[in-house]
Amino acid sequence: MPQPQRPPNEPQRGEIWIVNFNAPVTAKAPPVGTPRSQWPTTGDEINKVRPAVVLNVNAKWERNLHIVVPLRGWQSGFVTKNYFWIVKLSPDGINKLKDESGADTFQVKSISRDRFRHRIGVLLPDQLQLIADTVAFCIGFSLPK
Repeated sequence: MPQPQRPPNEPQRGEIWIVNFNAPVTAKAPPVGTPRSQWPTTGDEINKVRPAVVLNVNAKWERNLHIVVPLRGWQSGFVTKNYFWIVKLSPDGINKLKDESGADTFQVKSISRDRFRHRIGVLLPDQLQLIADTVAFCIGFSLPK
């Protein structure tokens, strides 16, 4: 029996998508003249179109939201400065990243499905697990004893 096809805009756990982190979702930046206090992002928050890893489990939710970890360009200084929360990802034929990247686990976010543009690739299970474990560490999560 053939498997049902999922909608093309239905991000799945472990996939890498191009995501618009700023609003409105159809623009690269808020309209000219919008006070900074009304932008959807501020300070050190991610505020542009960039790749992100889908982190939430695949389930039917009552919301059109997905939990993501944004990706950024890799810098050697992340290691020397001990930025443990940025997980290094090297490009390959599966994730289809163009450059060395870092999953910024301190920027984990819930975002609307409307912010997703297109799928790039997918992570290997070990890479996804390392990102999830690093998010858990950043929020102080530990398994019950």
